[in-house]
Amino acid sequence: MSRIRPARGSRLTAAGTAATAAALLAAALAPAPTADAAARPGRSTVIRDAAAVLAREAARLGLTPAQGTSVRDVVVDPDGSRHVRYDRTYRQLPVVGGDFVLHLAPDGSYRGADRATGRDISLPTITPAVKAPRAADLATAALRAANAGELLKHLTARPQLVVDALHGAPRLAWRTEVTGQDTLGNPVARTVVTDAGTGRQIDAWDSIETATGDGKSLYSGTVPLQTTQSGSAYQLKDPTRGDTYTGDAENKTDLCFLTTICVSRAPATLFYDSDNHWGSGTVSDRSSAAVDAQYGTDVTWDYYKNVHGRSGIAGDGKGSYNRVHYGTNYNNAFWDDNCFCMTYGDGDGTTLGPLVALDVAGHEMTHGVTSKTAALAYSGESGGLNEATSDIFGTLVEWYANNASDPGDYLIGEKIVRSGFGKSALRYMDKPSKDGNSADCWSSSVGKLDVHYSSGVANHFAYLLAEGSGAKTINAVAYDSPTCNGSTVTGIGRDKLGKIWYRALTVYMTSSTNYAGARTATLNAAKDLYGAGSTEYNAVAAAWSAVNVG
Repeated sequence: MSRIRPARGSRLTAAGTAATAAALLAAALAPAPTADAAARPGRSTVIRDAAAVLAREAARLGLTPAQGTSVRDVVVDPDGSRHVRYDRTYRQLPVVGGDFVLHLAPDGSYRGADRATGRDISLPTITPAVKAPRAADLATAALRAANAGELLKHLTARPQLVVDALHGAPRLAWRTEVTGQDTLGNPVARTVVTDAGTGRQIDAWDSIETATGDGKSLYSGTVPLQTTQSGSAYQLKDPTRGDTYTGDAENKTDLCFLTTICVSRAPATLFYDSDNHWGSGTVSDRSSAAVDAQYGTDVTWDYYKNVHGRSGIAGDGKGSYNRVHYGTNYNNAFWDDNCFCMTYGDGDGTTLGPLVALDVAGHEMTHGVTSKTAALAYSGESGGLNEATSDIFGTLVEWYANNASDPGDYLIGEKIVRSGFGKSALRYMDKPSKDGNSADCWSSSVGKLDVHYSSGVANHFAYLLAEGSGAKTINAVAYDSPTCNGSTVTGIGRDKLGKIWYRALTVYMTSSTNYAGARTATLNAAKDLYGAGSTEYNAVAAAWSAVNVG
C-alpha cells in the first residue's frame, strides 16, 4: 500500500510494501519484434521452460533443496525472450529479499538473472528465540513511538515469521503488521521487522501504502464513464475494464485494513444513478468525488494497456475498486494490496481537498503495479524508488489523459492543495527540494530520509531524462531544473522515459534495488529498447550522473 505525502507536518502520506502515474501515446514497450507475435510462447510454456532452467542452474542461483520458488510475474518480449520473476521460501518461510528475475533466450535457454540478494540462504534454525507475542508488543510500541502525542486505539498486531535477506546476512525475523486508529478514527499502520533471535528492530516503515455515461468531476471537468445498467438504474462499475467500480465508504474507517483476515473493512456502497449522468462537480454531491476516482482508474488502466501492453494493475485483466469519502477530514489516499483497492479521503478543506485528483489515482494504482512486479521494499533507497515510480507514472497518466481541465505537468497533487497548505503542490519533479524536504541529489544519507523525500532523486532524474535541464515553460508552467554536477542534460521525451522506467521495473529491478541498481536497471532497459551507445542510452547515463548517481 502507499500514501501520498506532502510537506513535513501534514499527515498526507502513502506507504506500502510494500507501498505507489503516466502519459503519452506510445508504441509497445519491448524491443522491435524480430519474430512473428503468434510464435511467442504462452505463459505456461514459459513457466515450464523456466522450471527446467532453475533445476539446471540451481547452484548458480543459490537455490538449495530447502528452498522453494513461486512465479510472481512473466514478461515475454516480441522476439520471444522471456523474463520470469520469482519469490522464494526457505523451509516454507517467506524470504523477504529473496526474489529474483530469470532471463531466458527465445529458445528457453538461460541468459542470466537479477537477484535481490546474492547471499546464500541457510539458517541453523527456524525456531525463534523471540516469540510472536513479544514481536507483537515490540511492533505496537514502534507504532506508538511513530505517532507520539496521539492517542491510538483498536491496535492489532499480526507477526509473521520470515527470513530477512534484505538487511545483510539472511536471518530469522518477525515481520509484523501493526494497525490502529487515531482519535478521529483514521487508520495508522506500521510494518516492523524484528530480529527473531535478539528482538532488535531491523527496519520499520509506515504502511498505509480506483452502458456509456458521463460525470461532472471535481478536478477534470465532464468526463466519459463506462457503466453497468442494472434494471432502470446504472452502477458505477466498468465492464470494459475488469469490472472496476467505485463505492462510498460513508466516512467510515477500517479496524483491520492491513490484516490477512479482515472482517470489518469499511464497506464501499456501490454508487447508483438513474440517468447515467453522474455528479455535479461540487463537493456537496457525494458522487462528484466518485466520478474523479472512477475516471482516474479508467485513464490509468488505459495508459498501462495502451502504452505498455499491461491489462489491469496485476496484468491479469481484473479490475480493482475505489472507496471514496473515507474517514473524517482524512488528508490521505492509499493503495492496499490486501483488498486490491484504492481509498480516498475528503481532506480537511484547509490544507487539502478531496484526494481524488488524476495524478493521485495514477500514483496509487502504480503502487499496485509495483507490488506485482519489482515489489520494491518500502524503506531505504528502494522505498524512495517505490514512491518515485508512483510519482513518475502518476505524472505520465496525467499527460496521457490530455485533459484540458487538468493539463499535464511535473507537479504532484497540485489539484488537491488548498491555501492553508502553503505550497502549490505536494512535490516538484524538476527541483524536488522546492517542497522543503525532498532531495535533489543522491548522497550516502538519502536512504535515511522518509521515502516520500528520498524519492526526489529519482523524480529529478525522470524530469531531466524527459525534459532536460535548465529553465523552460511547459503547458504554461515554469520549470528550472538544475543538475548536481553542473552538467547540461538534453531530454528524450516523456514517451521514452515511460518505456525505459517500465521495462526496468518489470524486468530488472528487484525488492532490494537501490539507486545504483536503478541506474543499472534503466541502462539495461535503454539498451534493450534502443541499443547500447544510443542517444537514449547515453541520456539515461547523463541524467543519473546529473543527480549524483554515477
